[in-house]
Amino acid sequence: MSSATGGCLCGTIRYEAFGPGNHATLCHCSSCRRASGAPLVAWVTFGRTDFRFTTSPPTSFESSTGVTRTFCPKCGSPLTYARDDLADEIDVTLATLDHPETMPPADHTWDDERLPWLESGDSLPRFRRSRGES
Repeated sequence: MSSATGGCLCGTIRYEAFGPGNHATLCHCSSCRRASGAPLVAWVTFGRTDFRFTTSPPTSFESSTGVTRTFCPKCGSPLTYARDDLADEIDVTLATLDHPETMPPADHTWDDERLPWLESGDSLPRFRRSRGES
């Protein structure tokens, strides 16, 4: 049985992931903002071998060297982020999960690039860039 299922806004693309999701975060980097059209993106990480699309595959785009993002070709929903140097992991847009409430973010990443007008009242740890860079 899968531990998580989800998909795009229009339902064209569906996925499932097995095993626990890890490293749920709120990313403020400019690349994520531009890819989503939102001021931040919530991500959760799964093992790449534990994740699969169950319908037609999404469209992929190399957003920077060694980074591939996927999205629905019909509605445009951003779905995944994968780095070549982290070949065992895939990040999934947390809000595309059928039950995103089960995997709350644990921190903020790329806080150096947070938009100045975006303030959150949470007490989650903030990292200047990736985890470990306070």
